[in-house]
Amino acid sequence: MNTYSETAPAPADGNWFSRTEGWLDSKGKGAWIAFMVLGFVFFWPVGLAVLAYMIWSKRMFSTSCSRKKSWTRHGMSAMRSTGNTAFDSYKADTLRRLEQEQQDFERFLERLREAKDKSEFDQFMDERARQNDDENGDPASA
Repeated sequence: MNTYSETAPAPADGNWFSRTEGWLDSKGKGAWIAFMVLGFVFFWPVGLAVLAYMIWSKRMFSTSCSRKKSWTRHGMSAMRSTGNTAFDSYKADTLRRLEQEQQDFERFLERLREAKDKSEFDQFMDERARQNDDENGDPASA
């Protein structure tokens, strides 16, 4: 007799590790730290393994575990069509206008940087010329 059943539903979120990781991520960094501390209290290799995993997966030093995933979700939904053509057209026009403003602002900042670099270079060259005149004893510059 075979106990394998093809109609048995598979876990939606994967294995227990993935489900635990998702649950801890939803609770935030504090839950990860509490889990690590409990691991050290009950059996130190577990705490050490959790600490290593937190460092390896960059959960230890990120701002928040759950914020990163929610931001990704929101960023992807911004590109999706809503089905309302008037709103989608308005959104596309607004995004296009904002991109144009960003490009104009970046060009403005580039011109400012170039002007600052030129004025600093001109100031350097003037100071250098004055130093050379002083070293040569040119009375016209005094």
